[in-house]
Amino acid sequence: MFSTRASSASASLLLKRIPSQLRSPLQLRCFSHLPLTIPIKLPNGLEFDQPTGLFINNKNIPSKEGKTFEVINPSTEEEICHVYEGREEDVDIAAKAAQEAFDNGSWSTIDPLERGKALYRLAELIEKDLDVIASIETLDNGKAISSAKGDVQLVVDYFKASAGLACKLDGRQVNSGSNYFNYTKREPLGVCGQIIPWNFPLLMWAWKIAPALITGNTVVLKTAESTPLSALYTAKYIPEAGIPPGVVNIVSGFGKIVGEAITTHPLIKKVAFTGSTTTGKHIYQNAAASLKKVTLELGGKSPNIVFADANMKTAVQNIILGIYYNSGEVCCAGSRVYVEESVYDDLIKEIKIASEAVKVGDPFDESTFQGAQTSQMQLSKILKYVEIGKNEGATLISGGERLGTKGYFVRPTIFGDVKENMQIVKEEIFGPVVTISKFKTLDDVVKMANDSEYGLAAGIHTTNINNAVKVADRLKAGTVWINTYNDFHSAVPFGGFNASGLGREMSYEALDNYLQVKAVRVKLED
Repeated sequence: MFSTRASSASASLLLKRIPSQLRSPLQLRCFSHLPLTIPIKLPNGLEFDQPTGLFINNKNIPSKEGKTFEVINPSTEEEICHVYEGREEDVDIAAKAAQEAFDNGSWSTIDPLERGKALYRLAELIEKDLDVIASIETLDNGKAISSAKGDVQLVVDYFKASAGLACKLDGRQVNSGSNYFNYTKREPLGVCGQIIPWNFPLLMWAWKIAPALITGNTVVLKTAESTPLSALYTAKYIPEAGIPPGVVNIVSGFGKIVGEAITTHPLIKKVAFTGSTTTGKHIYQNAAASLKKVTLELGGKSPNIVFADANMKTAVQNIILGIYYNSGEVCCAGSRVYVEESVYDDLIKEIKIASEAVKVGDPFDESTFQGAQTSQMQLSKILKYVEIGKNEGATLISGGERLGTKGYFVRPTIFGDVKENMQIVKEEIFGPVVTISKFKTLDDVVKMANDSEYGLAAGIHTTNINNAVKVADRLKAGTVWINTYNDFHSAVPFGGFNASGLGREMSYEALDNYLQVKAVRVKLED
């Protein structure tokens, strides 16, 4: 049995005695006396204690069965640690804790101002520990440390912005004549189930729990199995911020077990999911059986449009940011670039130069822009699409290769001479792969941009504000960026059209997902 201060190296050594065929993150089912915290030293010299348990009732606890699964560093392909694996019974325990916290009113019925204060304190605690939290995100996910720091700052900003909405959740008075007094109240739903992805582990954690908490709900949240560490670590600040036991509960585990249990549990009244469209459809069907409220932020294949009058230097920078940011593992990545034909050849040259200048490698190097892909599975998927693109007849302009032999790195990739019916144009690759097409007229590019099952985001680059507004109005996308890309702000809602999802994240629109309206009608005496 490990001591609670056993080194991560010692833990790793013992766990590596497990037969290798059982050590896949998607297969591992071992019983273990894993300590509830494991000390880890990061490549940048920072040290921290990583919680390994489930977070229920403001406590770090083992799962009921004591099973664990390994977490892999995608930059080195080495094991970081193990964490406890939740099962259906653990979801049930978490849901009951959340229901008790909701029913006892310790959070749901207090002065909203107090909820706002707690979220603001949580933001401040995270901000003080930003470097460690961002480093955990880089270790766990493989993203560049500069991107991870940006993510954590967005988390801080979003919690602070959400705190400011606490006292603005009012109903309204309805006039139906002098004989009645009518008013509405906006009330929380109860226990909310939340399932987050691996590409932005902590940011998606914040996008999910902030609107749920500020509106008075309680939460059972599943982390992505490949990236559970930052949410488990940051959860230690929840009680310190003054959030009562049972309000936030985190169950690490696998989608087919923990995710399924969350979407079908009778105590859970609402499900929020970020991930693939296929999985989103399955969750929607599960939730429909008990009429749970559902929000889904799903896949994308977003167009990024460049007109001939655009500032070309800025447009190229935004194209690079739009596709290679976060190693291309972004649901709203600008993966389809459309360029007006008169500047197509020149822009291709500039994008190729900029793409080949992107620094790929050690994510803990502050100058790295593109880190590792998050898993071997994702790396293999990306390289498979490169081969598909070649076989379809597209021209590989740059990249398309694995970088090195250790870690899940791939060179930034550009395809030209593509046709709109090619798989690499139609299907979400979720990696640093962009296709570039030419267009003649505004009507042509709008038609091509909208020719997709998705509708998450889009970009427009032009100095003609009239064209910018006209195109933005016609694009079927939940977010349209003009002369910028991947440019988020906590006051601006985010979400998709069509197969890209239902509901919105951030701003007032996110709060509506976690509230229900009660009407009160009072008959007055004559």
